[in-house]
Amino acid sequence: MAFDFHADKQRYFQIQYENSKTSVLPFVREHVNITSETRVLEIGCAEAGVLKPFLELGATCVGIELHSERIEWAKKFLGDYIAKEKLSFIARNIYDIDVEKDLQKKFDLVILKDVIEHIHDQGKFIARLGDFLNPGGKVFFGFPPWYMPFGGHQQICKNKLLSKLSYYHLLPVPLYRAMLKTGGESPERIEALLEIKETGISTSRFEKLLAKNNFEIAKRQLYLISPIYTYKFKMPPIKQVPILSSIPFVRDFFTTAAYYLVQRHS
Repeated sequence: MAFDFHADKQRYFQIQYENSKTSVLPFVREHVNITSETRVLEIGCAEAGVLKPFLELGATCVGIELHSERIEWAKKFLGDYIAKEKLSFIARNIYDIDVEKDLQKKFDLVILKDVIEHIHDQGKFIARLGDFLNPGGKVFFGFPPWYMPFGGHQQICKNKLLSKLSYYHLLPVPLYRAMLKTGGESPERIEALLEIKETGISTSRFEKLLAKNNFEIAKRQLYLISPIYTYKFKMPPIKQVPILSSIPFVRDFFTTAAYYLVQRHS
């Protein structure tokens, strides 16, 4: 794997924590006041590093994660907050959750960091998010647009060249599959990468899905250099210039991360 921190759970947790504290939290706080009364839900929370800065400000947090082994790591890293009843986890699909029965209360903020690009039927998924929100609640999305240099998540390839080669995920499926197979990638990894090719999302399609499902954009920031690249490549984040951000489709080729804060139409 190109980035060994994915296998080092402690380091991966720390990176997610630091990235959340320096980029996600400041972005969100422009529209959401995080206090001890705030309820935060993260869907696809993994080891819950993204939630830690919100916990430090006193928020009550819930993490939803399909992989129970990742929740076990989160419990090790954030056990003190669980003991204080400020943090809990659910290992279940969001469609199988009864909000009133399983969560008791709704949320002021829902976080989806590097999640939406893995979801099938994204319109249905976005519509479901409204069920978790308090009146005036917000949803944060952070994701790499499909057409960006590494929008196919090819950095997970074992082959060093393939893990660093940009844009080839845009090739037709037969050519893409052949290239991965020739590079020695396992059948399991090839299928995972092809699934991302199927679910990858552009900023334009994402914004259309928001509008279709009665959400409006409260804030948007596109990055030429993603905040997470500070840890991957030791490159400081660079925001995309407004004139480029205003050009649909073209902007995605030069956007390594898209941050959105959205809310239901009033």
